[in-house]
Amino acid sequence: MPSLAQMKGSLHIHNFYIGKLKAKQEQLFESDPELAQLLDNVAEVLSEHVVTLADDIAELEYED
Repeated sequence: MPSLAQMKGSLHIHNFYIGKLKAKQEQLFESDPELAQLLDNVAEVLSEHVVTLADDIAELEYED
């Protein structure tokens, strides 16, 4: 199992890329709506991982 620091780092990276994907999705919405939708779907999957990671982090912090 990854350490708490690794999990927090992963959470930060997930949030960073979600922001990047959302910004690019907004830029492409008019010119390439299919790609914009794909980026939105990827951001949604990453968002689901963020929830899981946040729950795991909270559980580990509670145990300490």
